[in-house]
Amino acid sequence: MSDKDKKKDQAEGGKNAKDNKQAPTLNDTLEKVFRDVALIDPKENVEGVIKEILRQVRAMKTELTAEEMAQLVFENMQPSSRDHMLAGLLTDIFAKYGEMKTRHTRNMDELSPDISKGVFPYLHNYDDALYKEELYALQVELLKMQRYVKDAGLKIAVIFEGRDAAGKGSTISRFTQNINPRGARVVALPKPTDAQAGQWYFQRYVAQLPSPGEVVFFDRSWYNRAVVEPVMGFCRPEQTQLFLNEVPAFERSLVEHGIHLTKFWLDVSRDEQKRRFKQRRVDPVRRWKLSPVDIASLDRWDDYTAAIEEMFRKTESPVAPWTIIRSDDKRRARLNAIRVFLHSIEYAEKDEEQIGPVDGLIVKSVPEYLRGYRMGPAI
Repeated sequence: MSDKDKKKDQAEGGKNAKDNKQAPTLNDTLEKVFRDVALIDPKENVEGVIKEILRQVRAMKTELTAEEMAQLVFENMQPSSRDHMLAGLLTDIFAKYGEMKTRHTRNMDELSPDISKGVFPYLHNYDDALYKEELYALQVELLKMQRYVKDAGLKIAVIFEGRDAAGKGSTISRFTQNINPRGARVVALPKPTDAQAGQWYFQRYVAQLPSPGEVVFFDRSWYNRAVVEPVMGFCRPEQTQLFLNEVPAFERSLVEHGIHLTKFWLDVSRDEQKRRFKQRRVDPVRRWKLSPVDIASLDRWDDYTAAIEEMFRKTESPVAPWTIIRSDDKRRARLNAIRVFLHSIEYAEKDEEQIGPVDGLIVKSVPEYLRGYRMGPAI
């Protein structure tokens, strides 16, 4: 064979060897990844290692799904490296959550410079993520409370009163969201019938009082006779005065007969009430909440104020005290209403730390209300 033929054979042989050389397999690539990259030293940056693994694995020509590829990577990792990576990821997640929480809540409790004048104390609403976290913990406590109420045969009545758009219904819904409906009821009575109008005023409410082991939430109550009815002309002045004279003895009787009575007044400012009414007018899913009485109440703010103040003076008592919740910020109002309620009842496995303290800038007494939340003696 000539030298020319030998060179030709060598060239063809080299070409054939090159053609026959196999491309790196998936296992080959994985082996390289985990030999060169995924043996994580504790001093290495976990995020950087993960990015390098992703870069090399994504370069593989494979039809595996993202989930299958993740599982493959996870299975091929050495246990020590896998544990270190998981710890690093969790650390990073919690660090970012902490930064986000701090960033969102940094200005949450900033106070109004006019707080001494009685305006709503906070300039910003409560952080939504923190609100949901705290609400969940409180609802767990409500479930504990409900179980104890049922087992002990307690009778619980909770009254929610307040101006229109103060947030009564939404606050009640946070109380009842996760509790067992078999042991709890929401009572929102319609306008009385002609027959009921001729009865003793308290009669239709007495029929709704809790049985042993039951919690009843009143979305408005017998206190209609003290505020809404006289202001809107639905009753005579002498009927309101009779009610105000009778209600302290009525409530004392309820307590003496074993009913645990809590009375909330949700207090909304005039500007916030107007804002919520406007929202109801334009929002199709909230429009049903805007009644003719709501609209009429806008022009009768001062009349409502006078009726509310007289009601407080005549019906506040050590046996059945009022708790006033300032509700311009609904999240703060809901959390604090639940806290006040839970603190008022002793039940098994009660976790005071999970309940947390009430906010004294949101939760107020009758004397504080009567002086307009300003410093000084009550009116």
